[in-house]
Amino acid sequence: MDFDPVFLSRIQFAFVVTFHIIFPSYTIGLAAWLATLEGMALATGKPVYRRVFDFWLRVFAVSFGMGVVSGIVMAFQFGTNWSAMAERTGPIQGPLLAYESFTAFLLEASFLGVVLLGRARVPPALYLFACCMVALGTMASSFWIMCNNSWMQVPLGHTIVDGKVIPADWWTITTGPVVRWRWPHMLLGAFLTTAMTVVATGAWYTLRGMHRAEARVMLSWGLALAAVLIPVQIAVGHFTGDVVHTYQPAKFAAIEARWKTQQPASEVIIGIPDESAGRNLFALEVPRLGSFIASGTWDSREIGLDSIPAQDRPPVLVPFFGFRIMVGMGLAMLAVSWLGLVLRWRGTLETARWFLWAAFLSFPTGFVAVIAGWYTAEVGRQPWIVYGLLRTRDGVTPSLTTETVLMSFAVYVTVYLIVFGFGAHYIYRLLRDGPTPGDPVPRVTAGSRPMAFAGSAASTTGGDVKARE
Repeated sequence: MDFDPVFLSRIQFAFVVTFHIIFPSYTIGLAAWLATLEGMALATGKPVYRRVFDFWLRVFAVSFGMGVVSGIVMAFQFGTNWSAMAERTGPIQGPLLAYESFTAFLLEASFLGVVLLGRARVPPALYLFACCMVALGTMASSFWIMCNNSWMQVPLGHTIVDGKVIPADWWTITTGPVVRWRWPHMLLGAFLTTAMTVVATGAWYTLRGMHRAEARVMLSWGLALAAVLIPVQIAVGHFTGDVVHTYQPAKFAAIEARWKTQQPASEVIIGIPDESAGRNLFALEVPRLGSFIASGTWDSREIGLDSIPAQDRPPVLVPFFGFRIMVGMGLAMLAVSWLGLVLRWRGTLETARWFLWAAFLSFPTGFVAVIAGWYTAEVGRQPWIVYGLLRTRDGVTPSLTTETVLMSFAVYVTVYLIVFGFGAHYIYRLLRDGPTPGDPVPRVTAGSRPMAFAGSAASTTGGDVKARE
């Protein structure tokens, strides 16, 4: 394999984006979870919601910080490694990334300060509003990112002037048929990622006999959210697949490992794609099912990779397995969430240790599904960096050398291992220790000294589990 600057830049970008996507996919759902908890605390007056809020707020703050750091590095790479792409597509990608930064800093960063430091300084309604704005900011930020990536996947609403890609219809770029499905798909994936981490955390505390009231809230809310969202995600995922089938036939053929055009088309459930021979090893196939999944009929003609010019074919191994891993994680979340609700209805949720262990071990399912989905989308787009417009090898910085990419890659790996190692360890400690008994936070009136809350005495809430609720 030739370790040229293009290949190394792709590996470097994959490394950085893999680290980065972990945190937005977590904090998007976590911000909405915090807003829900704060609303429930105000509506019911139960201290347990406030304690759960304070616990997850600490986790959110650390995750948000690491997401910002990794996001800056990812954007930095566009200038260092992909300047040719930035020059040609900047009129479209530049504004979209600027809108993302604007919403992130205007809503997320501004109101996050209120959420982290303002509980004693602002009225309860304003504090809840700040929580909602942080949640809205994370979702708005993801919208602009998905507009940008969706345009790279299927470029619509543009024109080409003097070799540069110029926006012709911003409405199509931001609300076209591609982003219309891909953004909800990503958003639901983020919510499910958070739901499963909340479920797993609640299951772990229940297994250890700790924080029973807080664990009950986490299990009940997390399982209910996942149980409702998983069927919706499956439906949205199907329509997202329809977009790929319509606009990216080469990627769709790679996902299906369909080497030859078929009518009707079979569905390869599992196998080992052999790209050198153009066939699948140890394949388990279902006749006609491929036609039904792709087109809704049992006898449709489905394009195979033999219909795609060799220079335009994507790699098959990563999209094929990436898609199946994503689907597998979704089915695991479906099984855990629905089974958990059945046990909760029967009143045996907190005593079924076998299920609690299964729920705890489901912690990474959302993260794995999101990463597998991104790898499927990004690798399946190759050899194009902007599908049909700009090849990946033509988007790299012309002056880039193998040595410079290796040097920057080594620096990124070293820094990420240090920064994210410490961050992950701190989050682990937060999750291990769990919620602490809530301290009533003193309210500071408008005429009080700004730092007066710092010297207030704290009191500890006691009592058994029922009293703490």
